Amino acid sequence: MDLDPSKILIRYNVQMEKAQTPEDMAAEKYPKAEPAKTISKAIFEGEEDDVVEGLKKAVAAGADPIKMIDDVLMPGMKIVTDLYDIGVIFLPNVMMSADAMLAGIEYCKEKSGSAPTPKGKVVCHVAEGDVHDIGKTIVAALLRAAGYEVVDLGRDVPVDEVIAAVKKEKPMMLTGTALMTTTMYAFKEVNDRLLEAGIKVPFQCGGGAVNQDFVVTYELGVYGEEAANAPQMAEMILAGKSLKQLKEHFHMH
Repeated sequence: MDLDPSKILIRYNVQMEKAQTPEDMAAEKYPKAEPAKTISKAIFEGEEDDVVEGLKKAVAAGADPIKMIDDVLMPGMKIVTDLYDIGVIFLPNVMMSADAMLAGIEYCKEKSGSAPTPKGKVVCHVAEGDVHDIGKTIVAALLRAAGYEVVDLGRDVPVDEVIAAVKKEKPMMLTGTALMTTTMYAFKEVNDRLLEAGIKVPFQCGGGAVNQDFVVTYELGVYGEEAANAPQMAEMILAGKSLKQLKEHFHMH
């Protein structure tokens, strides 16, 4: 038996990883043209100053700042979320990139004196009694990075406040995160109160304590295992998918 032991039991993706770093994979996706290339790289690296610097140069050369948001910042961020989706980079990277991109959006807004029309509005909150807001912060950042307006109610938000915000803001979607089993029952109450008021807004629920078995017990709930599910869900709602279709797509049967 002259088997080469070095070839046995190597996961195929380990071989790929050796060959290609996340930086290499991102570089392959960068646009070829400047300034988009430099700005995309700065977003990937989470370098806020470099993003703004690149935008300054572009605007000085006559680029329309609002067009820069759609044509350069959004696609630059998509490279990051695509690599996150396939497990090449991790959440801290995504958060840094989102911050860098949002700094770019702020700069473009200032320059143009107007803001791009958001795709839609989402209300985010952490369940009543729960002070762990890292999950919600990530959800809000990813939604903003994908072009949605986010009304962030913060952490430990009383059910009454959630209902009032949904009535006032009329969002396309509501998100709730909970880290503790004791606090996730607030979601059921939010659901019941919304239904009483005749409001059928998709309610994405996630976080450490929350699981699908719990979320399927109430009508408006859609379970989001990952923070990245929030923008995916919003896109599906924009595309006209029903609550039933959302559940079918995101729930493991």
